[in-house]
Amino acid sequence: MTADGIAKSFCGLILLASPMVFVGCGPNMFLNERDSDIKEATQALENARDDIHRAKAYSSRGTAYSEKARFSRISKLIPNEEYERLFDLAIKDHNQAAALDPSNAEVYFNRAQAYYDRGALDLVENKDGKSWFDAAALDFEQAVAKDPKNSLALDRLGLTYESNGEGDKAIQAFTQELAFDPFAKQRLADAYCNIGFRHQQQKEYVAAAAAYQKSIEWGTADDHSCPYDPVASLVAFYTTETREYDKAWEMLHQLQKARRWIAPEVIERLKKDSGRTN
Repeated sequence: MTADGIAKSFCGLILLASPMVFVGCGPNMFLNERDSDIKEATQALENARDDIHRAKAYSSRGTAYSEKARFSRISKLIPNEEYERLFDLAIKDHNQAAALDPSNAEVYFNRAQAYYDRGALDLVENKDGKSWFDAAALDFEQAVAKDPKNSLALDRLGLTYESNGEGDKAIQAFTQELAFDPFAKQRLADAYCNIGFRHQQQKEYVAAAAAYQKSIEWGTADDHSCPYDPVASLVAFYTTETREYDKAWEMLHQLQKARRWIAPEVIERLKKDSGRTN
């Protein structure tokens, strides 16, 4: 299966900044398709006439093993030992592909995807996925270096950095992606929102406000990706921290125009502190 096939398959999983969500078809159908992919790739490997074709077959089979492992684990269909066995088979095939065709961006992308998926699943289970995200980032970086216009690789690289808490690097990757795919605007809105959230958690309110403002400039952050609404947070910051009441009212009017909710006590505090009613 190609990189585009992973991203666009009707029976695949949608990769987001947060853990993946299954859509499309039933588990038996999905797993049967992956077994068919494994069989087809094995036959292609036996019939390959050169290293380029062997690498492609190894990469395809590695992707199928990884997808089978990932879906079976997230659906709790197999014990951890079986997941480890399938994941090891996937990485073994991906390593063979990279060794046979080291100039091919796709083989690095596919291995990176396997590492990313493992890290994402570890996070779901409250485990430390950093080592897997580190490995994924290295491979996505290789994919981008070999194919600089690959917007999907840039997108995945940004998501990997974001999952690893490297917000500044994520911004760089999504900014590069923007040259090839306007969807990167959404990624940038989400990434800046998450940076703002981290600053807010550390009570670094000025830095948080700056990041939230950048998020707003790029669009509307996905509420499934960023824990706080950046506009609502700015209303509170400008009211209680910086006392820039005109800015607070401007943000509040944006929320009201968009018919988005904000806590009534925040509005009351703004009215009281600013001496205004609107």
